[in-house]
Amino acid sequence: MLNGLWAGMMIVGILWAAAHGNMAQVTNGALDAAKEAVTLGITMLGVMSFWSGILEVGEKAGLITQLARRMKGILRFLFPRIPENHPALRHIATNMIANVLGLGWAATPAGLKAMEELKNLEEDRRAAGKSRIRRGAANNEMCTFLIVNISSLQLIPINMIAYRSQYGSVNPTAIVGRRWRRRR
Repeated sequence: MLNGLWAGMMIVGILWAAAHGNMAQVTNGALDAAKEAVTLGITMLGVMSFWSGILEVGEKAGLITQLARRMKGILRFLFPRIPENHPALRHIATNMIANVLGLGWAATPAGLKAMEELKNLEEDRRAAGKSRIRRGAANNEMCTFLIVNISSLQLIPINMIAYRSQYGSVNPTAIVGRRWRRRR
């Protein structure tokens, strides 16, 4: 439905511009928007690559494992049926850490790995006769993880800072909380 709505608005806009002799402005606007989209895409690719690399270094250095241990209580509360040292918990923790840092794109690979591990866990349960969930359907852990992932809390919105920087903000980090100062 939205595709049809957008296509309709674009067609009406082009017809309106043609009827009023403004096709040159529409063409220039489309070309400028395409150029801006490519520039933004390249900038965000750099930001995503950098932070994905930082997360990978953190994982290799054991930082993610330590943070996941500290998150054990939260993970146990949210996912009580996942065995204690299951790989899905590490991927879920990595995804949640990346989301808290505002690195939604860097969180995606960990989220996909977590879902794959949760699928494998459900297959193991099904093979042991401990699951009645049909093949191809999401289990409770998958649904919980999806909701946590979608509603991610962001303390440092790195992507927004990158967008603000790309578009020439004087202070791109102004959206990050500041310490309260006493007024004199």
